[in-house]
Amino acid sequence: MAIKDVLLALKSYPKPTEIAAIEHAISIASELGSHIAAIACEIHVEIPGSLISSSLINVPALIAEEAHKSSKNAKDLLTAFEATADRQGVTFETIRERALASEAPDIFVEYARLRDLTIIPVSEDHDQWHSEAIIFGSGKPTLVLPERAAARPFHQGTIVIAWDFSRAAARAVADSIPLLERARHVRIVTVMGEKPIDPKRSAEELAKNLSRHGLEVELDKVESRGRTVGEAIEAHAKSCDAEMLVMGAYGHSRLREFILGGATRSLLAKPPLPILFSH
Repeated sequence: MAIKDVLLALKSYPKPTEIAAIEHAISIASELGSHIAAIACEIHVEIPGSLISSSLINVPALIAEEAHKSSKNAKDLLTAFEATADRQGVTFETIRERALASEAPDIFVEYARLRDLTIIPVSEDHDQWHSEAIIFGSGKPTLVLPERAAARPFHQGTIVIAWDFSRAAARAVADSIPLLERARHVRIVTVMGEKPIDPKRSAEELAKNLSRHGLEVELDKVESRGRTVGEAIEAHAKSCDAEMLVMGAYGHSRLREFILGGATRSLLAKPPLPILFSH
């Protein structure tokens, strides 16, 4: 199934999404020939009880000030999105919601379930709850973008698949087929020495499957050499000058706290390139 309906999740508070990330997301939608909707939430800020009880702070004024900041950020983000999408000739829409800070991720998840793909920019100081909620709650693939400006306009050159024969990795491959079919080069990387992988169900077998989609695939085996899996995958993707990484997301939710696998946690916290996660 082609990716025709994309959602872009924008943060308005406490720090708004960078405009460069909006431009990057729209360039991806343009490359895919997709409609893109941007959603931003105006946040009603929750004040800790310890501050509410303090006589030194004007709590109503503080709440109003922070809410105004979030409202302005949301408006400015969506205005910038509209201007960029119009300039690039992409069909688009904007969605503006209001919610408590704790409710915003759930709203993003609800909208994400109705789209083919959700894009969420991530900064180094980002509260990961938003991206984790979408990855594990939407049931759809999520493309995590580094929030910094892209070095070049997006084009589907090389896509690297991180493969370990897990359920999550298989789901990610299936979700990424529309992207893989448009890529110039597809590489499958397996990190060796991290866990045993049955050669009968190895990357070679995955390559056979992808060849039936008309894809020419190169296989790479990378030794961990004392590195974490995330570090090994990141280094390999950089060496291939990859445009995108495809990988399964490992983790589960417990009382709104996500317990993440090591590679998922490290790459999601500081994505070195666009990463398509599926769970």
